[in-house]
Amino acid sequence: MYMYTTNVSIKQWAEDDRPREKMENKGKEVLSNAELLAIILGSGTRNKSAVELAQEILKSVDNNLFQLGKYDLNSLTQFGGIGKAKGITIQAVLELGRRRVQSKQPAQLKINQAKEVYQLTKQHYENLDHEEFRVLGMSISNNLIRNELVSKGGMSGVIADGRIIFRKLLSMKATSCILIHNHPSGKLSPSQSDIDLTRRFKKFGELIDLQVLDHVIVTDRGYYSFTEENMVF
Repeated sequence: MYMYTTNVSIKQWAEDDRPREKMENKGKEVLSNAELLAIILGSGTRNKSAVELAQEILKSVDNNLFQLGKYDLNSLTQFGGIGKAKGITIQAVLELGRRRVQSKQPAQLKINQAKEVYQLTKQHYENLDHEEFRVLGMSISNNLIRNELVSKGGMSGVIADGRIIFRKLLSMKATSCILIHNHPSGKLSPSQSDIDLTRRFKKFGELIDLQVLDHVIVTDRGYYSFTEENMVF
């Protein structure tokens, strides 16, 4: 548990102790309620850091966020350093949390075939005169996590940086992926560079236990699937 010292600016703390940097480096799950609230507040007062102000607010409700959600604007502005703007911001965030709990989790899209990849992504490639590279991050059950645009190129090619692609996949906690790019020329067959790239990405994916399931080339006339054509895979 961290001890926060009065009259010491958050900017003077060790980087790992600053709420924003701590979230960026270690993830939101490791932050305390006070640290999360401090990020919302943005700043404290001359005598209190944002974290200390957040701790004071939470102490008044025994650290119970449900009870904090019952505070009206007048109750929040009773705390020194909380004006109307910060009070409204706190209420807005708590209301979003309440609505999130009430919302239904959207149905997950399961992808098992290349034609499903084509149906999902062809809209992104319609009328394009340049190549674009996308990646689908997938869960262990082949549910789609995210459809991510990775890079844009020219008429004859696009640069697909494996470091960027796999960093994105790891950040979304994907366990497998599907590579996708288009051929504005309408040519369905892969180029040698397409084949080489697929081999490199597949090999690297195996090293980090993140399987490349397919590489799909999209055109206005249809698609080409490396998996369906038994290329590389």
